[in-house]
Amino acid sequence: MELLKMQHITKSFFGVKVLDDVSLTVKPGEIHALLGENGAGKSTLMNILSGVYTRDEGTVTFDGKDLPNGSISASEAAGIAFVHQELNIFNDLKVYENLFLTKEITGKGGKLNKKAMIDEAQRLFDEMGVPIDPNALAGELVAGAKQVLEIAKALHSKAKLIILDEPTTALNNSEIEHFFGLIRSLKEKGTAFIFISHKMPEIFALADEYTVLRNARFISTGRIADTNAEKITRDMVGETYSNEEVYEQRGLGDVVLKVEGLTGRGFENVSFEIRKGEIIGFTGLQGAGCSEVLQTIFGALPIAGGTVTINGTSMTKETIHSAMVRGVGMIPANRKENSVIPDMTLLENTYISRHTIDTRNPSISRKGEQKRFDSFREKLNIKANRSDDLIVSLSGGNQQKIILARWLDTEAKILLMDNPTQGIDVGAKEEIYRLILKLAEAGQTIIVNTLEIPELKKIADRCIVFYHGNVVADLPHSEIEEGKVMMYSTGALGGTEA
Repeated sequence: MELLKMQHITKSFFGVKVLDDVSLTVKPGEIHALLGENGAGKSTLMNILSGVYTRDEGTVTFDGKDLPNGSISASEAAGIAFVHQELNIFNDLKVYENLFLTKEITGKGGKLNKKAMIDEAQRLFDEMGVPIDPNALAGELVAGAKQVLEIAKALHSKAKLIILDEPTTALNNSEIEHFFGLIRSLKEKGTAFIFISHKMPEIFALADEYTVLRNARFISTGRIADTNAEKITRDMVGETYSNEEVYEQRGLGDVVLKVEGLTGRGFENVSFEIRKGEIIGFTGLQGAGCSEVLQTIFGALPIAGGTVTINGTSMTKETIHSAMVRGVGMIPANRKENSVIPDMTLLENTYISRHTIDTRNPSISRKGEQKRFDSFREKLNIKANRSDDLIVSLSGGNQQKIILARWLDTEAKILLMDNPTQGIDVGAKEEIYRLILKLAEAGQTIIVNTLEIPELKKIADRCIVFYHGNVVADLPHSEIEEGKVMMYSTGALGGTEA
């Protein structure tokens, strides 16, 4: 018997169909992967299921009953919970207060019964097998614990089906492993999941069934055991999909960035150099120090020891402004919190960094900025309607291109990219890879930090591997192999190979 049956769902916004005759079926205790590129219709379908949007056509049956159209309260009452990519945690509240928000236990006169809520929260965490203190401040939890708290909120509301939207984006490897263990445990108890992810290894490690959407239409469905990553990717992208190697060797210029004995938050004694037009990859397990090194070079974190030399100028202290002035730009890992300015337009998000450091031209020429924006839109193939649209109106891949345009607008010659394809679908990833290679061909120097080794194989001239804050290997392109890199990343191989 199906727990969820969505049949022939159709939805339009302003005359444009965003879902066209889409169906989805999920059984009790099933982990169902919902797949597709950004804009394929996944979020719209889930928002219809959770009651945020109304459907124009089609039917939704849940646990044997017809689900009312466009009712959040009815969906929640039926047992459907949505854990969004951007977690809905109130950092200034305690864990138990987040858990019971709007569902508080009260006593006489409406007084909050804190003890009952704390005891109930502890019972739930014990049942889940997670060591979370109900009295802890939610803002002090690590990313993995916050994700577990969201799951706890769903279970507390007696959810029978939990929608997980890119749940591992902010988790490290050990947190992901524990999180997946929790999901499997809940699955055994009958809880069903709809799992939205762009990460193929996670999909094949966790899901039982899958459904693919493309361009608002249903494309395919089936058992994960009966398919493979290439077939699913082709279903997601269509005939334009190519799994070809995009890397091309290039001639390199002089050394433009030299790091010697650099020590900072989470790493120590890091040394390397990079030439003009070179692409090097940083990798290692989450927390190995890769991201912190990039942030320190950019001035976002302090230098505790060692030097950073950019174009012959050595620095023992660095600020973001001084790094920008000297031609360094950075695309941080958390696009939402550290890059995208949601209340600004595409045009404003593009030119803001250049005007921060350009003291010669303090005034802003709308005509001039529009011309520059149009040039970047064509060069980077940014899919956008108008430059005065808000940046949040774009897909993740196109938002990332706007941030890249921002740094190209400053004429930055050294680009630090921290997980630049995080949360981006496979089609957009390939486009980002080709952009990176094209920039390097034009003389841009690029450092890319990523956990995805196949990504480095596509773009990097060499790969620097970190383990516990130290460089343990510096591998040429020909030696970037997943098994070898993982051996260094986990400490199975030691020393520094150059």
